[in-house]
Amino acid sequence: MNYWLLKIEAACFSIDDMKREKKVPWTGIRNYQARNFMRDKMKVGDLALFYHSSADPTAAVGVVKVVSEAYPDPTQFDKKDDHFDPKATKEKPMWSVVDVQFVRKFKQPISLHQMKIRPDLVGMSVTQKGSRLSVLPVSEKHFKIIEELGNKISSFAA
Repeated sequence: MNYWLLKIEAACFSIDDMKREKKVPWTGIRNYQARNFMRDKMKVGDLALFYHSSADPTAAVGVVKVVSEAYPDPTQFDKKDDHFDPKATKEKPMWSVVDVQFVRKFKQPISLHQMKIRPDLVGMSVTQKGSRLSVLPVSEKHFKIIEELGNKISSFAA
């Protein structure tokens, strides 16, 4: 099993939206490295931290599970969609998507600041300067630490 971190702007689609929808295609990824992670590395059953970016604070807020193999992202073909790509064709799609399913919302968000100051999370991709990918691999160790912290009720300040 692999572990991931999926970033999304909370104002666009939050963990509460994910909980309500139950299962969604993870569309709109337009970075080749992030696409390659989804297309080539993600497998059914993998778990991912659901991460609110452009939020106050930016934070891991829950867990989702990959429930499909990668397939062509339908938004690349839709001229009315913000993620339309005129270079993509049905014969040669450029972008991929996986379906993800809600697993749980954390009892407390685990902020980027919290991640950066914990010695046991050193080396986690999201904490690295310049880390802007919306799909990032996460080690099993780091995933379990974040999951454990998120499921505790704590007075640890962001």
